[in-house]
Amino acid sequence: MIIKIDFNSDEALYIQLRNQIIVGIATDAIREGDTLPSVRSLADTIGINMHTVNKAYSVLRQEGFVKLDRRRGAVIAVDFDKIRAMEELMSGMQVLLAKAACQDISRSEVHELVDSIMDRFECACGKRGFQDPGKDTE
Repeated sequence: MIIKIDFNSDEALYIQLRNQIIVGIATDAIREGDTLPSVRSLADTIGINMHTVNKAYSVLRQEGFVKLDRRRGAVIAVDFDKIRAMEELMSGMQVLLAKAACQDISRSEVHELVDSIMDRFECACGKRGFQDPGKDTE
C-alpha cells in the first residue's frame, strides 16, 4: 500500500495517515494479520515525524483497527462494536449531509455517491463490502 500525505492540506497528518490505512483495510490492500511498518520506518519513508505516525497508530488502536504487539509492532486486527460504529457513522454523516442539503444535493445524488464509494470496499471476509440484505447479489 502506498501512503500519500498532502502537506498542503488543512487535515492533520496523523488523520491523513489514519484515513489511508482504514481505506487500505476496506479495499483489502491491507489484510487482517498484516503488520504495518515500524513507526520509525514509516516516518522516514513518507517524511513525517515519528510522533505523528505513533499518534496515527494509537488512534487506529483505540478505534479497533490495529493491535499493538511488542514483538510485531502494529498489526491489523479489526475489532469493532457495531452499535458504536453506527453511532460514530451517524454523527459524522449528519454534518456532511447537512452541508449537502445546503448545497442542493439531492437524496438520490447522495445515494448514488454512497453506492459508488461502497462499491470500492471489500470486507475483510472477502465479500463485496456492505451488501444490502434486501438486494440480490451476483
